[in-house]
Amino acid sequence: MDESRTILEAQKGNLSAFNQLVMAYQSTAYNVAYRVTGNSDAAADACQDAFLKAYRSISQYQGGSFKSWLLRIVTNTCYDHMRYHNRRPATSLEDLSDNPIDHSAELMSDDEPPEERVLRGELNDLLQLGINQLPEDQRIILVLTDVQGLSYQEAADIIDQPLGTVKSRLNRGRRRLRDFLLTQKELLPGQYRLKDSTG
Repeated sequence: MDESRTILEAQKGNLSAFNQLVMAYQSTAYNVAYRVTGNSDAAADACQDAFLKAYRSISQYQGGSFKSWLLRIVTNTCYDHMRYHNRRPATSLEDLSDNPIDHSAELMSDDEPPEERVLRGELNDLLQLGINQLPEDQRIILVLTDVQGLSYQEAADIIDQPLGTVKSRLNRGRRRLRDFLLTQKELLPGQYRLKDSTG
C-alpha cells in the first residue's frame, strides 16, 4: 500500500481507501488499546470509536507520522472510555472468568511447546496486571515504548508532551512495574524472577 496516496484518497472521502488504513493499523491500535484498558471488550469498543473519529477528522491530518496521529486518537479514546467506566463501574462476565482470553495468540508458533506457551501466557497476564496498576500517564508511555517498541519521540508526539516528560514518566512507570513484579515473584516463571536489592 502506498500510504501517502491512500491517505489522500481517504481525505477525499474514499471509504475503501480509509478501510485500507484501518486494515494496516487495526492490530497495532487494538494492542495499544488492550494494554491501556486491560480489557478486551473495552479495547474493541475504543478502537471502533477511534477509527470512526479518525474517519471523521482525517481531513485535518496534515502530514507527519500517520501512525502517531492515529495512535493519539486511540489513546485519547481509551482515556475517554476509562473515565466513563470509572464513573459507572461494572463487572463483566469475562472479568470473572478463570480462563481469560490469550491476547498474544497471533504471536503463537506451532513450534512452541505447550508448556512454554502456558508460561508465556501466565507471564503476559501478570505483566498486564502490573501495567493496569500504573497511573494512566505512566501506563500509556510504557505501552507505547516498551510494548509497542515506539521511540521516545514517537511517544512524545502521540501524547503531545515534551521528550523529557516522556522519559521521566517512563522511568517512574518502569520502577513501579518492577516493584509490582518483585511483590509477585512466586507467580513469575523462574527465569523471569527479579532479584531485589536484598538478594
